[in-house]
Amino acid sequence: MTRTIQKRAPHRRGAVAAAVLASTALVLAGCGSGDDDGGQQAADVDLDAVLEEGGELTVWAWDPTLETVAEDFEELHENVDIELVKAGTGEDQYTALQNAMAAGDGVPDVAQVEYYALPQFVLAESLADLSQFGAAELDGTFTTGPWTAVTQGDGVFALPTDSGPMALFYNKKVFEKHDIEVPTTWEEYVQAARDLHEADPNTYITADTGDAGLATSLIWQAGGRPFQVDGTSVTVDFSEEGTQEYAEMWNTLVKDELVAPITAWSDEWYQGLADGTIASLTTGAWMRGNLESSVPDGAGDWAVAPMPQWSEGEQVTAENGGSSLAIPAGSKNQALAYAFIEYATVGDGVPTRIEQGAFPATVAELQGDELPARSSTTSAVSR
Repeated sequence: MTRTIQKRAPHRRGAVAAAVLASTALVLAGCGSGDDDGGQQAADVDLDAVLEEGGELTVWAWDPTLETVAEDFEELHENVDIELVKAGTGEDQYTALQNAMAAGDGVPDVAQVEYYALPQFVLAESLADLSQFGAAELDGTFTTGPWTAVTQGDGVFALPTDSGPMALFYNKKVFEKHDIEVPTTWEEYVQAARDLHEADPNTYITADTGDAGLATSLIWQAGGRPFQVDGTSVTVDFSEEGTQEYAEMWNTLVKDELVAPITAWSDEWYQGLADGTIASLTTGAWMRGNLESSVPDGAGDWAVAPMPQWSEGEQVTAENGGSSLAIPAGSKNQALAYAFIEYATVGDGVPTRIEQGAFPATVAELQGDELPARSSTTSAVSR
C-alpha cells in the first residue's frame, strides 16, 4: 500500500549559489571521457523474478503524479509496498539526501533529482549506475537534452521523468481584470509588469529573489553562451551580448520593484499564485502539473502562452528544469527500484503522469498527434 509522508526539511538557504555551483558541476561533468571507469555491463537480472519476489521501496519525491503511479505499480505487483516520502523540494531534499548518504542511514531506494543537480551526486559516486540493469539500451527513447543530462561517460545514473521546454503561464483572470494584453516580447513583458503594478500595487508580474536557473534559460534564449568548454578548461564570460541583454531587462524589473521579493516554492509563493498577486511564471512546461496539484484555489484562472521573445516575430524557446528518478548507491533493493523507475519513465506510468499534468521526455509521446488532456474539469491551466 502506498503511503505518502511529508518529511520536514531544513530551511532553504543559498539557492542561487547552489544552482550556480551545480550548473558548473554539470559543465565539468560533461568534460569526462567515455573511457572513464563509468558504465557497467548489463547484469543478468530477471526483473520479472524480482517483481514476483517483491519487497519494500522508499521513494523520495515531490512530483505529485508519482502517487498514482506508485499505487498502480503496487496494484500490478501485489508483493511490492511503496512508501512515498516528500522530504522537501529541490535543494531541501538534496540536503536531506546528502545527510542520509553521509550517515549511511535512512537512504531511500529512489530519489527524484533535477537534471542540474545530478552531477553533484554522480561526482560523489552516490548514485547507482543503471547500466547494470540494461538502462543504456534506452538510448533514443528520450529526447536528447534529458538523456544527455542523466548520462556520464558510459554510465546512466537516472531515468528522465519529464522535460522543460519553456512557456508563459499567466493568470488570465488578473490580466483580463486590468485589461492587459499577454506579452509576446520581453519589452512588452516589462510594460505589462508596470501596468499590473500600477493598477494594483499588491500585484506583480512574477516573483524572484535570485533564480540562477531562470537566468541561464533566458540568457540561452537571447543567444547568450557565457559558459564555454575546451577539454577540461571552462571559461565564463558574462559580458557577451545575450547575457547583457537579459541582465538589462531583468535588472529593470528588479530595480523598479516590479517583481515580488518572494522565493519560489515557498508557502508565500504558492499563496501568491493562488490569490493572483503573482500573475505569471515563465518556466518549464512541467509547471502545469504543479499548478493543478499545489494551487487548487487558482483552478480555472490560469492559461498558457508561448514565452516572450527578444525580437518581435521570433519563435525561440529554451529549456528550464526537469527531473529524473535516480537510485542511491546505498539502496538495498536496487533491482526492484529499477523496475519501478522503468515503469514510471518508459512504461505504463508515462501516460498516467501526462494525464495528470507532466510534460514527457519520451520521444514517442512527444512525436504523437497530441498529448493526453487532463480529464478533470477543475484544471488550473487552460490552453
